[in-house]
Order: sequence, then structure tokens, then C-alpha cells
Amino acid sequence: MTGRPPVTSHAEIEAVSFHLFATQGFEDTTMEDIAAALDVGRRTLFRYFPSKNDIPWGQFDASLANFRQTLLDQPNDISLFEAVHRAMIDFNRFDDEALPQHRQRMTLILRTPALQAHSVLRYRQWRAVIADYVADRLKVPASSLVPRMVGQVSLAIALSVYEQWLDGDDRTLEEIFNLTDFALREYADPSEGNR
Repeated sequence: MTGRPPVTSHAEIEAVSFHLFATQGFEDTTMEDIAAALDVGRRTLFRYFPSKNDIPWGQFDASLANFRQTLLDQPNDISLFEAVHRAMIDFNRFDDEALPQHRQRMTLILRTPALQAHSVLRYRQWRAVIADYVADRLKVPASSLVPRMVGQVSLAIALSVYEQWLDGDDRTLEEIFNLTDFALREYADPSEGNR
């Protein structure tokens, strides 16, 4: 017997880690615990994730690249808010079989106090993707008010949707996101008015 083959995917690390976080608690689970459960060395884990705090976020950099592309793929003949709204829905669309693990992921991210400081950094990166897109559409700097505002409002909407979903709302994420559509449509289209 040669023993267990080495870990070759982020998904396997995430699955084992999420199980340990659920049974031992996030704070009481160490990288050593995860490595032992996977029968690999800590060094292997660090090749996939720089820290334990990064595990719940999965392959976040790749997700952000996909989100940026999803925004760029939106047609230019729809309103800015509609484009951002559609991209947010696409970014948060998952196959049914992926939803249980995604629910675990979002529960960890939103409800684990030890992760909050790390989450602030990730949220900033996510907002910046939206701000860059808005700035490009409006031909203004990403540091100007409207791109920043759209990024912040979009994050608030996404977090509200996830809180609702995690609290047991039976609707799909897409259905809950669509309930927020009025917030994107009714509260000022930045393409009209002050920038």
C-alpha cells in the first residue's frame, strides 16, 4: 500500500476544512489539524492557501477575475445599475449540488467573528472590481464618489441577500437578488446627474 494520494485540489482541502470547522469550531481548528486530516504536510496546504482565514474564501482571486469579466461582458446598451445587478446575480449563481458547500462557506464568512478582519480586505477587493467597471462606464476615476458608492451599495445588497438566505429564506439566491432590483433602479442612476 502506498497510502493516501497527495491532495491535488482546492476543493478537497475546502471540504475537509469545512468539516473540521463545523465539528471543532473555526478558531479551534489549526492548519496542522487540517493537514493531518488530509494526510499531507502543512507546506502542501500553504501552497493552496496562504492562511486558514483564506480557506473559506476559496479561490477568491480567480472568482474576482471571473466577476470582472462578467461585468465587462454586460451589454453597453443597458443601464449601469442593470449591468451591475445582472453581474451580481451571475457571480452568485451556483449549481444545486454546490449550494450546501456554498452555504457553509457563507456561514463561515458572515458569522465567524475571527474572520471579520480578513473579510474586510476581501470585501474591498470585491468592491474595487465594481468601482473599476463603473468608472470605466462613466469615464471617471475609480476613486470618485459614484464608483465608490455603487461598490458600497452593491456589497450591502449582496450581504443583505446572503443574510436573508442563511436565515432560512426558501427562495433561491437569484430570487432574493431580484427582490433588491428596486434598490438599484429607484435610488438614482449615476449616469444621470452628478458624478
